[in-house]
Amino acid sequence: MASLDIFIILLYFVVVMTAGFYYARQKKETTKDFFLAGRYLGWFVIGTSLFATNISSEHFVGLAGHGATSGMAVGNFEWLAIFALILLGWIFAPIFLRARIYTVPEFFGKRYNKATQVYLSALSILAYVATKISVSLFAGGLLLHELLGWDFYTSAIVMMAITGIYTIVGGMRAVVYTSVIQAFFLIGGALVLTLFGLKEVGGLSGLQARLPADFFTVFRPADDPDFPWTG
Repeated sequence: MASLDIFIILLYFVVVMTAGFYYARQKKETTKDFFLAGRYLGWFVIGTSLFATNISSEHFVGLAGHGATSGMAVGNFEWLAIFALILLGWIFAPIFLRARIYTVPEFFGKRYNKATQVYLSALSILAYVATKISVSLFAGGLLLHELLGWDFYTSAIVMMAITGIYTIVGGMRAVVYTSVIQAFFLIGGALVLTLFGLKEVGGLSGLQARLPADFFTVFRPADDPDFPWTG
């Protein structure tokens, strides 16, 4: 890697860590301040944070690699998430807010009983650790290993330690604002990468000439072995 590449990566880590620990130092007087950021976050901050939170290290390693080999149809499940988010924002979120419910297990606890809430909470935590967190740490460790040459386990532990410290100390406010910063890095990096990448292959026409004919086909035939339009 060139010195400029390493500098940009290190700058990213420094900015994110600085923001995380800055908001971690802000005074948090109640549990509402810690878990809900005092409920004073604006729509832009919340929306940008949701956007960045949805993109994790497994996207850069797994989804990007799969997309490079199989085409744009790999991203179909992300498009389908639009409908789930609309249902959440327009139907379920208002109900939760009126009832002062902040988590799905809490809803089941009020709807049924405490045992159901505890069971769903435990199940959610176990499932999240076994699937989401473990995959994110693996992909992130692999990414840092390939980019910076760090040991894989060291990379994963450093990521987990840094994120864990400012999350535990700073609460939701630190998590949200670091996500906002990461969103700008993601968008800016994607735009720069797209421009340089298209330049290397001779523009959009050159890119299309190098790829299979169905690479940009999002909705594929029902008999497609991997990504039929029927799902």
